[in-house]
Amino acid sequence: MQEAVSQFVQDGMTIAIEGFTAFICFAAAHEIIRQQKHNLTLCRLTPDLVYDQMVAAGTARKLIFSYLGNPGVGSLHCIRRAVEQAIPNPLELEEYSHFGMIGRYLAGASNLPFFPLQSYKGSDLPKVNSQIRFIESPYTGEKIAVVPPLKPDVAFIHAQRADRHGNTQLWGLIGIQKEVAFAAHHVVVVVEEIVPEETIRRDPNRTLIPGLVVDAVVCEPFGAHPSYVQGYYDRDNAFYLAWDKISRDQVAVEAWLSEWVFDVPDRATYIQKLGTERLAQLQPGEWFAEGVNYGRYSPNSQTDHGGIYDQSG
Repeated sequence: MQEAVSQFVQDGMTIAIEGFTAFICFAAAHEIIRQQKHNLTLCRLTPDLVYDQMVAAGTARKLIFSYLGNPGVGSLHCIRRAVEQAIPNPLELEEYSHFGMIGRYLAGASNLPFFPLQSYKGSDLPKVNSQIRFIESPYTGEKIAVVPPLKPDVAFIHAQRADRHGNTQLWGLIGIQKEVAFAAHHVVVVVEEIVPEETIRRDPNRTLIPGLVVDAVVCEPFGAHPSYVQGYYDRDNAFYLAWDKISRDQVAVEAWLSEWVFDVPDRATYIQKLGTERLAQLQPGEWFAEGVNYGRYSPNSQTDHGGIYDQSG
């Protein structure tokens, strides 16, 4: 992770750390903080605690987002403090609906000039966000909202597993990771484990992100804590509750960042610091899916594929 952040993240860039409730790569965020990157534009459907911490550390100048809060708990107090009091730095906000953010990523991934959507009719968001505009439909003449493409400089995507080529598999509560990966200029995939290529090929329908768009693969077990990774560990709800109290006071936040980010050299040390008892409480148990038969596959034989490689017809 140290190498990936050092190589791909520079001051002033636009960064996306995506994952909807699950798969939120706190390991990437903490390394960005640790390397003291600054003046970043941070994109996410839901900023969550991950961007609250990054804003508190002074890494961000702007948020591009939809919905802002500590899920199920309350406000993101560090972000609120930055907006209202410029502590530690002033923070610019650019807010959309969830579908507005999805539309921006889709336009970026598809190399479109804009994405049309209906969800801003009757909304006040266009009054505070000049990027939400209305055009006339060439088919019906009605006014329709459009949003511009969003192409982050770097996207960090957390997942269960990938092979060394970057072919990445996710299952569970999936958000906008695929579209973000195709929209971003650089993609760093962070996984719980790196598996053989054969493992990926045996279950191709779980491959959400192909290696052709991936620049780097980082193996970082528990890299999404305190969020969760389906089948690997549960959400640490106690942490989300504790953060509400910590984040209300900037001094307490700075003490937490010092203890859990700056004084911790890497994610492995962070996990060791959490302790085996805390990790044991997050074990998800077992609930296996049924296997399926994808038919015959032999990488060493062309004839096993019905003669599709027979150029003579």
